[in-house]
Amino acid sequence: MEEVKLLKGNEAIAHAAIRCGCDGYFGYPITPQSEVMETLMALRPWESTGMVVLQAESEVASINMVFGGAGTGKKVMTSSSSPGVSLMQEGVSFSCGANLPMLLVNVMRGGPGLGTIQASQSDYFQAVKGGGHGDYKLITLAPASVQEMADFVDLGFTLSFKYRIPSMILSDGVIGQMMEKVVLPPYKPRRTEEEVIAECPWAATGKTEGRYRNLISSLELDPTIMEKQNEERQARIKLVEATEVRYEEFMCEEADYLLVAFGSSARICQNAVETLRAEGLKVGLLRPITLWPFPTKVLAKYAEKVKCMMTVELNAGQMVEDVRLSVNGKVPVFHFGRMGGVVPTPEEVIDALKNHL
Repeated sequence: MEEVKLLKGNEAIAHAAIRCGCDGYFGYPITPQSEVMETLMALRPWESTGMVVLQAESEVASINMVFGGAGTGKKVMTSSSSPGVSLMQEGVSFSCGANLPMLLVNVMRGGPGLGTIQASQSDYFQAVKGGGHGDYKLITLAPASVQEMADFVDLGFTLSFKYRIPSMILSDGVIGQMMEKVVLPPYKPRRTEEEVIAECPWAATGKTEGRYRNLISSLELDPTIMEKQNEERQARIKLVEATEVRYEEFMCEEADYLLVAFGSSARICQNAVETLRAEGLKVGLLRPITLWPFPTKVLAKYAEKVKCMMTVELNAGQMVEDVRLSVNGKVPVFHFGRMGGVVPTPEEVIDALKNHL
């Protein structure tokens, strides 16, 4: 029987983490995502499933705790918001260099700097382009509902372990703080030590008697070996790009104009599309669910059909760069956005599109 609750997006993350068999959460409070850890503390999963929940002394400490847990093959995660995720970037790069699976949650707020606690989508570059150093990518899932906040926890772990690439749920303050009905996922038991060893033969479990005990590190001083390691990582990146693209189409049938938006912006655009369709304008919405891998080929196909595209983002224009690269100049691509935590209305989106027609 389905279990349905009315939850905030942040609360849904916490419930889903427990239910998907997460072994550990290490985090530090920051608005607007603090309810993730607060909910975990209230639910006390260490008494029911054995899941560890720990408030670290800083974001830097929390990402390094996640690194350590992931190195043993455990399902571990952290959550933060924009400036907190910035502090984690060295640890994220180290984790990618060590090929560690983990789940990161970023409930974006306005910036740069400390900025505002209101919603923003200005961490797109940080997540999708890689905020740390080196040639790496993060599997980046962009939820547009509280239900997807819950669903993407298990999906994020699944993809991360499959490809040994960290996953990020890139949300924003609107989705993190809003309340909606959620169908909670069924419980998955935490893996036994034997299952961890069998599923993660690369992990440093300390229980590999009779054979070499795995070393978890992103350091390699031999450039020839380092190049081979990077080539292997790039092969996995190409495989993800070929097989894991996710997106949603909304009223795109025979569309002359296409809006492209993710997260809370996509919800606003749905309303705008319905209004414009009622007025007789054939407008559709393409919502990238995976910001990486990006739906490049899908947008390229739409470039053969539509007259123009417009991205709607809570930033100065970040995803618009990837849309323009996707269509390769075949159609005009415009951007409309608000910054500093200001959320646009559907009417503003409509007016912005009409200004370009």
